[in-house]
This record gives sequence, C-alpha cells and structure tokens, in this order.
Amino acid sequence: MTFHKIITSAANDEMKSLARLLDNARERRKQQLLVLEGLHLLQAALDAGLPLHAVYVNETAQQHPEWLALQRRIDRAVPCSLVSTAVLAKVTALATPAEVLVLCPRPQGSAARQEAAVLLDDVQDPGNMGTILRCAAAANVRQVYLSKGCVDVYSPKVLRAGMGAHFVLQIHEQADLAAELARWPGLRLATHLEGSVSLYSEDLRGAVAFVFGNEGKGVSAPVLAACDRRVRIPMPGHAESLNVAMAATVCLFERVRQGEAAAPGAA
Repeated sequence: MTFHKIITSAANDEMKSLARLLDNARERRKQQLLVLEGLHLLQAALDAGLPLHAVYVNETAQQHPEWLALQRRIDRAVPCSLVSTAVLAKVTALATPAEVLVLCPRPQGSAARQEAAVLLDDVQDPGNMGTILRCAAAANVRQVYLSKGCVDVYSPKVLRAGMGAHFVLQIHEQADLAAELARWPGLRLATHLEGSVSLYSEDLRGAVAFVFGNEGKGVSAPVLAACDRRVRIPMPGHAESLNVAMAATVCLFERVRQGEAAAPGAA
C-alpha cells in the first residue's frame, strides 16, 4: 500500500483531532464520529460495510499479516497514513498503541423491532456495557436501548469490550426506557431481587424485553413500574448478586436455550 502521508509529529492537526475524539464524548457526538482501535475492530467494521473516513497505521504494523490482508479490503479513496508509534502513544490512552486507528461515522439505529430487546438503565461501567453488547449480539438480540445515564456506548473502552458487536446491533441512545417499554408488544422483564420470580420459571421464547440496571442502584423505580415482572437468577452459593454483565449473559442465553429446546428435532 502507498500511504497518503507519513505523520511523525503529535502536533499534526489530524492527530490533535483524533486525540480529542478519543478523549471527549461530547466531541464524538458533535461530529457524529468514532475512533476504532485495533485490527479486530477494523475487520468488524469492514464486515459490517461501515464506511471509513481515514485509517492511521502504526509504523510497527506495516508488515503485520492481518493488516496486509485487511488493507486489500479498504477502498482506495480512503486516506491511509503511516504514523510513528511515539505519536500514537500521545494520542491513545492504551499502554501500547494499537496497530491501527480508524476514523468512521457513528452507526445509526433502526426503528425496526425484533422479537427481543435489551434495555440498559444507567449502566455506567464501560467493560459491563461492552460485554452486554457482545452478549446481545451473540444471542441474536439486536435491539438495544440505552438510558440517558448510560456510559457513552461509543467510547474507546466500550468499543474494545464490544469486540465489533456495535456494528451488528441497532443501538438507540438517550432512550426513554419507560416509554419504550409501554410500546413493547410482549413480555417485559427486569432483573430485581425484591418481589421477583425465578428467571427459569418464565417462557422467554416470544417477544421479550430484558431490563438491566445500574451497577449500584439497579433498575430505577419508573422503569420497574413499566415492567410486567421482576426476575432473579437463582444463586445457591454464597453471593448476594451477579455483576450486571454476567446477569445479562445468563438471561439472554436462557432465552437461547429455551429456543433451542423447543426447536423441531431437539432432544
């Protein structure tokens, strides 16, 4: 590949802009842009057909086999620059700069409804958010609604934890969860310890909306009031509760299990 330019100074305007986007959620929303770090996220974006605005390649990754394969899939009109590792180290918060940084537009959510949805009420930990998105994608639950108090879903940490899930999901930010639940055509379940029934007593095979709450406070009262039932995950061992990402994983894959068990030919 012939690079459009070689960048060796952190004072470069493009590097300054990248640093602001990586560091500032308001700037990302204002410009409707995000920055992907690493070859895996580049591959996920290409697989999803996401348009790329620019690609910045770490000088140490020029001969990386995965990069050499992926570069053939990048439209020649997309500007690709070679950047020194020292410059990238000043741009990114990662201890070791990724092989590539990719500038691309924020995906737009679709209004189309599916049989299941995940609603997140003020989930604030980036690792939890990314893990839940990855789990939803793996469980084929494509609609995700985020309350205004959630962590920025397109922050670098959430993108890395999501491992490309962002590009196969329909993510709705700044959502009024109670209003979304009021419009939901099927079962509405919130994970909650008080007044709850076992998750395993519920039929999860139809249209189900799963609500998961804040790491410390759980699901807020107005959102709880909009749900049909509260469910808990039985825990015979010595633990008060599960991490929200773990709880979401158990719930979503219980739905998968029930669907598999009911499928024709299932044992």
